[in-house]
Amino acid sequence: MRRVLLLLLATICFVPGTALAAVPSDPRVTAATAAWATQPLYVDPDYTSLVDATQSAELLREIEAAPVPVFVAVVPAGEWFQEEGDTALLAGWLAAAHETPGLYVVMDGNTTYGVEHEIAAWAPSSSYAKARQSMSGQLSDYLEDLKVDDRYDPKPARTEPTQPYPESPSEPERFTVGKAIGNGVGGGVLGLLGGALLAGIVLGVAGAVGRRRGGTQ
Repeated sequence: MRRVLLLLLATICFVPGTALAAVPSDPRVTAATAAWATQPLYVDPDYTSLVDATQSAELLREIEAAPVPVFVAVVPAGEWFQEEGDTALLAGWLAAAHETPGLYVVMDGNTTYGVEHEIAAWAPSSSYAKARQSMSGQLSDYLEDLKVDDRYDPKPARTEPTQPYPESPSEPERFTVGKAIGNGVGGGVLGLLGGALLAGIVLGVAGAVGRRRGGTQ
């Protein structure tokens, strides 16, 4: 827990990198890319209870069996880190910092996130863990939906926050003389029709009453 708090402080007080301006300084990115120099799996020390030696070996088997290069980082993520809950953005930072084409996967124990980086492939943006599912099982389920095809454009992963769609406020209806006249005429016509109808009802009732009186005399 103490280490997670230190990570939070380090990521909140970040300074943009100079070599890769699009990738902010982040201890998770630094640690993962350093580990990937020897193997495509990085496990944060706070996650060793979830990923022991056996799980690490099984995760590496899943990674090596994939049809594209896969790089996995098991790290804390969420709204309170500098990606502000946009874990795909964190994966994009990892991809840009590592500078190697492949599928970049971030796992936090509950959800698996992934982004494609300069490969002709498609992968789900995220998948949720089943009850009591192992980390290797989560990765296996995620990679099952991976599709490799030349029709996919090998684009670099996103390294900037997505821009919210601007709201288009509805403009008030403009006043025109024609509309005013039309509304006035329409209201007048309805008023005349309503008055005529009411007058007809009154006259009809009066006539009926008069006939009844005439018949009783």
